[in-house]
Amino acid sequence: MLDYSALRALAAVVQTGSFEKAAGTLNVTPSAISQRVKNLEERMGIALVVRGNPCVATEQGQWVCRHLENVGLLERDLYEHLPSLAPATELIERVTVHLATNADSLATWFLGALSAFAKSSNYLLDVVIDDEGDTADWLERGRVIAAVTGSERLVPGCRRTALGSLRYRATASPEFVERHFSGGVSAEALRTAPALTFNQKDKLQDRWIAQILGEEIACPTHFLPSTQAFIDASVEGMGWGMNPEHLARPHLQKGRLVELIPNKALDVSLFWQVNKLAAERFATLTDLVMAAAKQHLVD
Repeated sequence: MLDYSALRALAAVVQTGSFEKAAGTLNVTPSAISQRVKNLEERMGIALVVRGNPCVATEQGQWVCRHLENVGLLERDLYEHLPSLAPATELIERVTVHLATNADSLATWFLGALSAFAKSSNYLLDVVIDDEGDTADWLERGRVIAAVTGSERLVPGCRRTALGSLRYRATASPEFVERHFSGGVSAEALRTAPALTFNQKDKLQDRWIAQILGEEIACPTHFLPSTQAFIDASVEGMGWGMNPEHLARPHLQKGRLVELIPNKALDVSLFWQVNKLAAERFATLTDLVMAAAKQHLVD
């Protein structure tokens, strides 16, 4: 049998990032936390946490933490059906739900669904940010129970629902467009005009260029891994970028941004994928995600 007090110690270290904070969370001494984790590692014969600042779980440690969270979910189901077994409300451990999404969804529409879910439940949320093309990998590896993905591929063991498309506009400041695209958008102009790119995984600019010109072009680029900084940099004339229509609209209306080519948007299809074993338990979350998507995404 697994020592669940040791598992809780490990999970607390991973969640808080330190043995000291984990001790405060579980109301024990740091040495007790250290001993429990050490005993668990010795029993399993593997390292479960990398000591550092912060402390992080190894791949094996992540699986142990996910197991403990699944046990917590099962316990909550049991208490619902057999309330006489439940401890006092304040003693019921709060379960953390792990989700994955892309940064632009979080900045434009997904946060509303998460907030509504958090206010209507006792769950804690741990949201991972990754490119929409890669969030499905987190789900497939068992690191999250649900994800907003940009892939139509159904992750094995999951349910998939189409959400709609997040619309992007190729935008820049009027001064930037006048300086770099006074003769229009061309392959030659794009090879010299600095673009804005979220990170190395971000291919939105490439997709838009291929959609417009039908070819691949290597653009000089600034890397800015922040949705808000992305649009602020566009307004400041730092470069041109693919900004979510929802965030770009007020700047377009006030003339702080203009489209490189009017009405030439790029629509990125999004899907909600959730582990089948958790689908019923988190049906409310799915409903909230669908409602938020319907309000903010395009068909």
